[in-house]
Amino acid sequence: MREVLPHTGIRIGGDLMSLVAGLDIGSTGIKVLISSTDAPDDEVLREQVPTPWTSGPNGTTDLESAALSTALEGLLTRASTRLAELRPGERVDALATTGMGESGFLVSRDGAPLAPAPAWFDPRGAEQLGRVPALIAAEFAGRCGIPLGVQVTTTKLAYRRDEGIALAGARFSSVPEWAAHLLGGELVAERSLLGRTGLIDQDTGRAWPEMLAHLGTDETLLPPVIDAGTPSGTAEAAWVPDAFRGAVVTVAGHDHLVASAGAGVAADRYDVSLGTAEVLLRVLDTPLDLAARARLAERLINVVPHVIPGRWALVAGVKTGLLLRRALRLFGIAGPQARDALDAEVMRINGDLPAVEVSGARNDDGALRLNALADDATPAVVFEAILRHSNDEIRLLIDAIDREVPPATSALLTGGWSSMRSVRRARSAVLPDLRVSEREQDTAYGAALIAARALRSTLTP
Repeated sequence: MREVLPHTGIRIGGDLMSLVAGLDIGSTGIKVLISSTDAPDDEVLREQVPTPWTSGPNGTTDLESAALSTALEGLLTRASTRLAELRPGERVDALATTGMGESGFLVSRDGAPLAPAPAWFDPRGAEQLGRVPALIAAEFAGRCGIPLGVQVTTTKLAYRRDEGIALAGARFSSVPEWAAHLLGGELVAERSLLGRTGLIDQDTGRAWPEMLAHLGTDETLLPPVIDAGTPSGTAEAAWVPDAFRGAVVTVAGHDHLVASAGAGVAADRYDVSLGTAEVLLRVLDTPLDLAARARLAERLINVVPHVIPGRWALVAGVKTGLLLRRALRLFGIAGPQARDALDAEVMRINGDLPAVEVSGARNDDGALRLNALADDATPAVVFEAILRHSNDEIRLLIDAIDREVPPATSALLTGGWSSMRSVRRARSAVLPDLRVSEREQDTAYGAALIAARALRSTLTP
């Protein structure tokens, strides 16, 4: 006989038959995946809505808190309606948020957002980057495990400061952390997301005082720091639909690391996630030292805390997906049928390409630059040229990684672009023993597993 735990709706007894959800706030879309704790591989449902960015001049891109809240409400309402059809009377007992790093909200003392969250690929902050004190700039990569650049959260914080927003007394919340807070959870800072900000000295595990002083703030900028999967409250916001109301809320962490956790840890494997960004990830049992972190950062490679407690992640990236997306829009290719037709055309390309040059895949770039030297630079040719150009960038990253850790012997490819045959062909030319994930939403799936971990922790006496 099953019983229901008070205030949670968690069913216990001879077996655990709870539903859990992973909520993935990505650069292109926001996804929710619901699965059962007794059969996590058999998902119950998936839903998706577009990420509600606001685009400005010169590539500036922001996410308003109100727009995020509206998108989450619409997504979970749709999921709630479908769940009622598929599993009448059942509810979600735990929900974990994951998503993009770097991007986040500045929050006032009373909990109100002070400004929109700039996208991780937003170009603002170049002036502020040039005014970082020389000592901080020299030490940044080794201390923080990430390269200093416009993409880093500290650069965006400096930009907001120079816009007139006082950082003293404000707090920072990454987009996945803020989503959990919007649902009803406490405001927290999850370690893997915090590792993307440039605010943490990895050798001490604490906020870097010199960086905080440069920004004009102190440790109060950071909410309480937690591990991924630590319960932070329950979904009690007024807009939360009934199927999710009262669910345990937790932050799963940075999206690429969450996808890696969902695939199971393999220290000798590249976990490659190809969404808007393309990330190559290696799981490490121990952190690399400051000198190794600095060397890798020179190649734009990160060493950051993993979402798995006690593990670290070596993370390299290229902006393949961003370039591919911009190419599709440039050529007016939209929808799955048009994309499949393009994929078939690209697969017919063999050997040398016509005279077309592509650049922009490097992780500190992202601007699609085309130089068509002949009339036969078709959309398929450009698409293949982007894939080959990103392969060249990946080879450089692998060479740098192999100088610090033993080479990987296999690779697992995930992400939205991995469904295209042309993408898989390109990556098999540069990655060892490539396998493609059978799941369509690895990140949301990984988040659902972490939600189950959070749920189990609430049942532990």
